[in-house]
Amino acid sequence: MSLELLVEIIHSGNLDSWKERNQKALAALFGSRYPKRAEKSIKLRAPDMQGSDSGVPFAAYIDPSNPDAGAYSGMSFVIFPVKGAPCLVGMVVGTQGLAPDESVLGRPGHARKMRAICEWLNGSNGRGEMVAWSKQDPTRIDVDVPKEVQLAWSAYEGAFKKYGKVMYAIYRPTPEQAATRSAAAAMLDVMFEERGEAPLKEWQNDAAAIRANWFSHLMPRMDESEVVDLLKRRRYLVLQGPPGTGKTRMARQLLVGRYSGFGRSIQFHPNTTYESFIGGLAPVPTRENGDLGFRFEPTAGFLMETARAAIANPSVPHLLHIDEINRADLGKVLGEAIYLFEPESEGRREIDLAYDFEEPFHRRFYLPENLHVLGTMNSADRSIAIVDVAVRRRFAFVSLWPSLEVVRQYGCQLSEEAFQKLVSIFIEHAPDDAFELVPGHSYFLEKNDQRAKQNLKTSLAPLLREYLAQGYVGGFAEPIRGYLQWLDSL
Repeated sequence: MSLELLVEIIHSGNLDSWKERNQKALAALFGSRYPKRAEKSIKLRAPDMQGSDSGVPFAAYIDPSNPDAGAYSGMSFVIFPVKGAPCLVGMVVGTQGLAPDESVLGRPGHARKMRAICEWLNGSNGRGEMVAWSKQDPTRIDVDVPKEVQLAWSAYEGAFKKYGKVMYAIYRPTPEQAATRSAAAAMLDVMFEERGEAPLKEWQNDAAAIRANWFSHLMPRMDESEVVDLLKRRRYLVLQGPPGTGKTRMARQLLVGRYSGFGRSIQFHPNTTYESFIGGLAPVPTRENGDLGFRFEPTAGFLMETARAAIANPSVPHLLHIDEINRADLGKVLGEAIYLFEPESEGRREIDLAYDFEEPFHRRFYLPENLHVLGTMNSADRSIAIVDVAVRRRFAFVSLWPSLEVVRQYGCQLSEEAFQKLVSIFIEHAPDDAFELVPGHSYFLEKNDQRAKQNLKTSLAPLLREYLAQGYVGGFAEPIRGYLQWLDSL
């Protein structure tokens, strides 16, 4: 039976025999989806409030340390019934506080997983509407469900009014019961995982498939075709992400492959200037009366040169790849030329130039429509200039994340184990600002076990030690140190 009885209750729209039905639904989970011993990790609270105006009916799977009646505390899976509509489904903190689950609720990984589940549910079941919502921090029991959500889901007004501040991941079921089953399974699997229980062997494939669906929202994949489509639509794009995720490699492959070599690849650094990127006066050697000298002439920079080439060959797109785009002071490097980076501008945008740069611009510079700009940016580099809001508004930003599929394809069993251990540490313990530092798959791409050990110790370990030294992973230093000890033992 597994989840079928629970799904039936959620879609029943009535409170008849409320406690008894929920007792049967809970009992059906054990020895079916979860092992019998998991019964000891939770208990049911399902007060029958049919016809009562004093409270809001619910059924909750709560920590067994709670009393048999009255307010409870800790993490719980809850359904809130209403007449004529499916139950609201979600994860809730008991009104008595976080204990005994304060370590679970306060760990970044738990909130991160619930956000990913809700993003998946919205994307797969919403059909243009919001059907799931999650709180950034489950421990903030002073923060209510947003008014916009409450108004849109007005059928659950009573539940929101009484328990809105302790809800931290909720799903409003659609008529599709299969979707409700997946949503409930995703939340329950995470809750039981936090209790140290995994689905039984015969249900592990089902659990893995559901996990893969929402996990894709933790570290979404972005392939070359998607990047090319974005460049066609937006023209200006930045690939960002942790070190070792293949940002520069993808950009260079695009330049050689999809763009057939039309364009160029350059790299920004702290000494990159407006003159070298846009254009300006530059010394040109001369020889007069046998003496070598210099004179200053208007000289095009990288952007102007690539734009000139694109204008000369308008039938094909050209790509300017800027590696480490955030290593330069973009405000100074772009200057007034930032005005040109407007993908949906009405009409051609132009700026005045201080000097005559000859054909085709002379003193009026513009970017042709067949010129695309692709920047790559390492999100782990904290010592460089922050990309300002003006640039972020004009460029599309997409992230490349580490990929287990790539490691499985090009690595060995040890590489895969090392990758999964490290990614798990970041998912569970890294706050949002450190999550983007998770090392990419390129650190794990050795087919030979011995070479994999050497690479992990000489490439990955120094990076993690630098993270520790710089304080980038201070909030979860001990798990990282434990991982480094495991690497040393290989």
